[in-house]
Amino acid sequence: MLDLTKLIRPNILSLVPYKCARDDFKEGILLDANENTHGSALEEISQKERSLDLNRYPDPHQVLLKQQIVDFRNEKPNKNIENFDENKLKVENLCLGVGSDESIDALFRCTCTPGKDKLLICAPTYGMYSICARVNDVEVVEVPLTLPDFQLDVDAIKQKIQSEENIKLIYLTSPGNPTGKLLNTSDIVELLTLIEIISWNGLLIVDEAYIDFTEGPDDTHSESMSMLVNQFPNLVVLQTLSKSFGLAGIRLGITYSSTGVSKYLNSLKYPYNISSLAGDIAVRATSPAGIKTMKSLVSKIISERENMVKRLSEIEGVGRNIGGVDSNFLLVEILDKEGNPSNEVALEVYNKMARSNNVVVRFRGREPNCTGSLRISIGNKEENEILLTKLESCLKEIRSS
Repeated sequence: MLDLTKLIRPNILSLVPYKCARDDFKEGILLDANENTHGSALEEISQKERSLDLNRYPDPHQVLLKQQIVDFRNEKPNKNIENFDENKLKVENLCLGVGSDESIDALFRCTCTPGKDKLLICAPTYGMYSICARVNDVEVVEVPLTLPDFQLDVDAIKQKIQSEENIKLIYLTSPGNPTGKLLNTSDIVELLTLIEIISWNGLLIVDEAYIDFTEGPDDTHSESMSMLVNQFPNLVVLQTLSKSFGLAGIRLGITYSSTGVSKYLNSLKYPYNISSLAGDIAVRATSPAGIKTMKSLVSKIISERENMVKRLSEIEGVGRNIGGVDSNFLLVEILDKEGNPSNEVALEVYNKMARSNNVVVRFRGREPNCTGSLRISIGNKEENEILLTKLESCLKEIRSS
């Protein structure tokens, strides 16, 4: 059983959350927060901007936004959830951050003692986990994903957390980045069950930044693990509005966790981290109309993704799609003249595409088991056609030299 008194750092356990001006009163003549009551320094201001009271501090709790997110995720329960009415998501399970990066860092600061505790990652994976670990003076240990399917090695993870002292956090990415591969939900549930059996006192974090691009039966598109945080107290799930909702510019990330863990994350966060502008846009995007729009855009991306898988495979010099088709990008090999994945050729293609053809993709050949790979985001139809044309042209030029 998760013991928060031993998991959470002592200084966070005893932390008294900052009491901010908008905690108690939001209406009336507000002269309590030293705000500029004369208005904003904008020469012109729209009616919409005026309605947001930009001269006032934003809502520190964002209850409406959280409720809409909860309602959306509760619509289609994860098949592994037990006692849905008891375990379904609540507003109290959520903590909002400035993008997922703030959420990632907050979990380190909440649980890991610098110079003592450790992070476990399953490479290849998102690079910010290791960067945040270094910033917080947390050692990183690795259990690679299995090959060639980029899935969890459940037995190896179990062995590592039992044999290696002071592992506090496990970060998983599903769908993976850069792999684009959805992790088997059954493996994560098995790992969570094992964690309870061996009484491991840490958090298993599943980063679901790309979850809405997964294609399931009956147009479900996602089987988010977020709905299981009340059932498995060791589970934390991260999501973002940057990807499927197309709102990378507002920087809004979501952390789902048990109410116990969420309480400390919300105590730790800065009180006004979600701006009025970001909050307003997020509320609109997570409304029923916004979610309908999101699903429509995701369907277009999935359709383009299917086309790109086929078209890329037809280009001479492009090898396997070594990742999955569960995200809004593909991870493909670039081959040398002998037909072998080549970092040298992939880097040359990457640079020639960007510098001479104004098409930018991402070189990922230095990631474990990703030799010669480029990560290609799925653009709109016109962008994808240009990408395919330029890529074929660059490869022909390089291979003929």
